[in-house]
Amino acid sequence: MTTPTHSSLSSDRPLGVAAIGYAFMGKAHSNAWRNVASFFRVPAFEQKVLVGRDAAQVAEAAAKYGWAESATDWRSVIERDDIHIVDICAPGWMHAEIAVAALEAGKHVLVEKPLANTIAEAEAMTAAAAAARAKGVQSMIGFNYRRVPALALARELIAEGRLGTVRHVRAAYLQDWLSDAGSPMSWRLRKESAGSGALGDIASHAIDQIQFLTGQSVVEASGVLKTFVAQRPGPNGIEDVTVDDAAWATFWLTGDMGASVEASRVAIGQKNSLKIEVYGTAGSLTFDLENLNELNFLDATAPVREQGFRRILVNEPEHPYLEAWWPQGHIIGWEHTFTHQIRDFLLAIESGEAPSPTFEEGLQVQRVLAAIEESANNRSTITAVEHKTLLVEGA
Repeated sequence: MTTPTHSSLSSDRPLGVAAIGYAFMGKAHSNAWRNVASFFRVPAFEQKVLVGRDAAQVAEAAAKYGWAESATDWRSVIERDDIHIVDICAPGWMHAEIAVAALEAGKHVLVEKPLANTIAEAEAMTAAAAAARAKGVQSMIGFNYRRVPALALARELIAEGRLGTVRHVRAAYLQDWLSDAGSPMSWRLRKESAGSGALGDIASHAIDQIQFLTGQSVVEASGVLKTFVAQRPGPNGIEDVTVDDAAWATFWLTGDMGASVEASRVAIGQKNSLKIEVYGTAGSLTFDLENLNELNFLDATAPVREQGFRRILVNEPEHPYLEAWWPQGHIIGWEHTFTHQIRDFLLAIESGEAPSPTFEEGLQVQRVLAAIEESANNRSTITAVEHKTLLVEGA
């Protein structure tokens, strides 16, 4: 079996890509693989195979999404010599088994968030990633909102000291697709397959953003979880919902910083709303995913009579990722974050440098999720979080 190390890129052989999963995330990732080379300079690759459990459905998806072929057995796919990258878009309960097997087979691995369903699984994945990295095999977790140009710009401004010392951050990620008590059961509502509900599904994005933007790590967490609809109709009758519908948490971070997160999948009227506020000693930033091309910045060093939030339209060639897209002022969308993610992953493979977020960073988020769940279950006010300090370059 050929191990795809950095040196293998010197050949004329394109990198072979396999994606596992063809539903929501599989479609989003496939769109990115199909388009990335049209806008960015990346090493040559081929969309080799799309993997799923239903042979007919995955074959249809593969033809639609630009994959050369389809398969139903991921194990046989990762054994192939023509597969160098494995993109895992399967449900969370499958992440650990597939990722560890792929890394041990010498394949570069991209996996959707959250990293896993449990701390033990996340630790096993992180250990496998570290061992593989020593052999030139890269891995990355897909927190795609890091690739929103406005949020990438926010990180740059914070690192440059434009906000002074950050004091606290607020993040709220709200959806309403489970507001109707009659909405049917799915794998996302069972703890054994999903790990958690709104907590792992969308609060994980908010937690990653807090740590990504500030370069600091959560060290203490306090949380509350709530399941508003305890039972839902399933294929075999009424089933118990075993994950949360909503989550609330407060944090203390390194850098003497506080933060709060709210996440809900039953907030009627909120379709996919992620709002982030960052407050420092010299300024503030606010962001709303529903206006993802905009960042609002307040410069508190200006005279008081001139202060106020100003809107930055993040569409200039000087802004992160935007040099590859349309003329200034022409907005981009949610799907572009996945294109940026694939671009960054491919360039990391080419350079031999570890891409971010690493599995270690994904494990840090997993530990925060576990601390929130422990706090909620025990009705405790503070749960310590094992952490690795994450410092923004230039901060």
